[in-house]
Amino acid sequence: MEIKEIQKEEAWKLRQIIMYPTKKQSAVKLTDDDVGVHYGLFVKEKLISVVSLFLMEEEAQFRKFATLGEEQGKGYGTFLLRHVLNEAEKNGVKKVWCNARKTKKNFYKRFDLVETDKTFRRGEIDYVIMEKVKDKTE
Repeated sequence: MEIKEIQKEEAWKLRQIIMYPTKKQSAVKLTDDDVGVHYGLFVKEKLISVVSLFLMEEEAQFRKFATLGEEQGKGYGTFLLRHVLNEAEKNGVKKVWCNARKTKKNFYKRFDLVETDKTFRRGEIDYVIMEKVKDKTE
């Protein structure tokens, strides 16, 4: 298993397969993908999971976190997200956040992300903004 930075185009391929299989690849692109750092988890050179990290001074957002369906539940996503959260911390981030599907909020709680009161709905999916704020005493 290996985690490495990947090109946005590699992230787009997996995003489309997992998140938007019936849409064109243009639907998976984010307007700020050029400034994001894209990470991929590989098993035997096969891209299994992706996530993109957007650093904004002391704050970061991770987006488009996706793992191949047949590979979910094997710990790959956990391993990748831990890596990305560590990278954010190395970059001096005091707050990291994401738009979490409400059905996945318990997964993110395992990484000490907490629910905020900010929620929204996109299409048929309900989201909650979850965040982890570094304690000022740390």
